[in-house]
Amino acid sequence: MYELYIANKNYSSWSLRPWLLMKELNIPFTERLERFTDDTTAFRRFSPSGRVPCLHDGATVVYDSLAIVEYLAERHPGVWPQDDAARAWARCACAEMHSGFFTLRGNCGMNCGLRVRLHEISDALRADLDRVEELWTEGIERFGGPFLAGDRFCAVDAFFGPVAFRLQTYQPPVGHVANRYAQRLLELPAMKQWYADALQEPWRDAEHEEDVLLAGKVIDDLRRPL
Repeated sequence: MYELYIANKNYSSWSLRPWLLMKELNIPFTERLERFTDDTTAFRRFSPSGRVPCLHDGATVVYDSLAIVEYLAERHPGVWPQDDAARAWARCACAEMHSGFFTLRGNCGMNCGLRVRLHEISDALRADLDRVEELWTEGIERFGGPFLAGDRFCAVDAFFGPVAFRLQTYQPPVGHVANRYAQRLLELPAMKQWYADALQEPWRDAEHEEDVLLAGKVIDDLRRPL
């Protein structure tokens, strides 16, 4: 059986992507949660890059979220859409999410259990939010919805799962399409499970917590008390 190494569910957006995909597609795996620590080499025990997520399949180790998706796609149906045009678009959108949206990542780090009022919406953040909404609108309108590449959840939806949590945490101003699609993701059984687990984690990571305070004012903390 696959072993998927992830980090704190409250913070680790990269871990969420393959975890969500595998849960929603009913691909069996064993979860290995390793919490963030001050030891920057700790994850090297199981990940050649020292980062999460990392998938172990026997002696084979796959250590990047996009690489994990492609590895799974070679072995399981439904990871990508069957339609050629939808599949090509979904891969492009995943690659853009994987390598872009730096301001959204930096200013709105994933912290599932908090509600935060942003200090400001910079031009760069506004541009990232607009591009997210543009992509989501294009996919839903072009392929018919309710998911981004058609009527079935696939890898491109998993890649935007962390954005749905960010919209829930920071409540930036976005349009109806973005809010509706984000809510659709948040209602997925696997997203609900991840969220519930995140709220129950008994740990805090100082670096992630400090990032939030730089971005805005915490107006609610729904997590299990320390």
